[in-house]
Amino acid sequence: MIAETASSLIPSAGPESLGLDPAKLERACEIVGSHIAGGYHPGAQLAVARHGKLALYRSFGDATVDPSRPVDERTLSPLFSNTKAITAAAVWRIVEEGKLRFSDRVAEHVPGFEAHGKKDVTLAHLLTHQAGFPAAEMAPECFTDRELLRRAVCEFKLEWPPGSRSIYHRTAAHWVVGVLIEAITGADYRDEIRKRVIEPLGLTREMFLGLPEAEDDRAAAMYAPKQADKFPLDPMVSLRFRRAGIPGAGGYATARAMAVFYQMMAQGGVWNGARIVSPRMIDYVTRDFTGDLVDDYTGYAMHRGLGPFSLGQSGHPGLGAIGHPRTFGHSGVGTSYCWADPTSGLSFAFLSNCRRDNGWHNKRMDTLSSLAHASILG
Repeated sequence: MIAETASSLIPSAGPESLGLDPAKLERACEIVGSHIAGGYHPGAQLAVARHGKLALYRSFGDATVDPSRPVDERTLSPLFSNTKAITAAAVWRIVEEGKLRFSDRVAEHVPGFEAHGKKDVTLAHLLTHQAGFPAAEMAPECFTDRELLRRAVCEFKLEWPPGSRSIYHRTAAHWVVGVLIEAITGADYRDEIRKRVIEPLGLTREMFLGLPEAEDDRAAAMYAPKQADKFPLDPMVSLRFRRAGIPGAGGYATARAMAVFYQMMAQGGVWNGARIVSPRMIDYVTRDFTGDLVDDYTGYAMHRGLGPFSLGQSGHPGLGAIGHPRTFGHSGVGTSYCWADPTSGLSFAFLSNCRRDNGWHNKRMDTLSSLAHASILG
């Protein structure tokens, strides 16, 4: 474990000066340390911020185990589905420019997308996982070929009428979002996300969609759960995955960067004097659009917004049992969780490098998130 570090990205401050109980935050760190000591994952980062300042930034364990390389403040971890919220933020900016509406049919902007019954799929369907093609997969050769990618999403086949069910689209919906961004802007979606979200937040050294080779020495390796006292590498994270910048899963960042991203949303769409989107947009996209509709993939109501999901009145695994219902965020498959509570100004980011089962992961995150909520003294 290393101590909190200062950064030009976000000033540091003592928890007490931000109205936070340091004992609760320290207890969260103890739990993360105990999980690493118990062999549940090799390494992690934890960041907590409030009112534009960083109250906690800790690194734990190893970024790689063979050879051993410790996690430090610069370590970049795979974000998996936390990436979806970053991609959505670029869409929010395009909507605010009047170039797109959440109610727009994708086929209005991407000719050919209407094939196989998809003519009524809207942007809102994509962002709330109600588009109707959750099983669609993208061939690796399409990852970095814009024309092949456009053709491939047009060939996605509808499995049920859009808007009639909620089933988590692991990567399919956000591949379409990437193509939609390209159709409207004329530029590669990765470049647009960097220009519209990452650069204005000042995160060009701590958040990437598609990790450049020059940053490989900072990347945490991703592991599967321990087998015979060894952590095997997770086959999901290939070199091609690392480079591709998959719009629903391929981000890399530090926990500090994710705390900044969610601070921006907690502060109504502005960060360090830069207006990313309006307060009205943040309020709108973080509403609960799916209510008590059960997601057939997870088995519970996801309370999905147009990017993040929310705690809601009935709760959401991982966001903390005692959080305010307006708390919103996103998870990354068995590894990570990032969120903001706009009522208190708190943001939270936990990243780790072992893809645990979601049952164990959600329990871990409920505990850590609840401690962060409990640290708020007023």
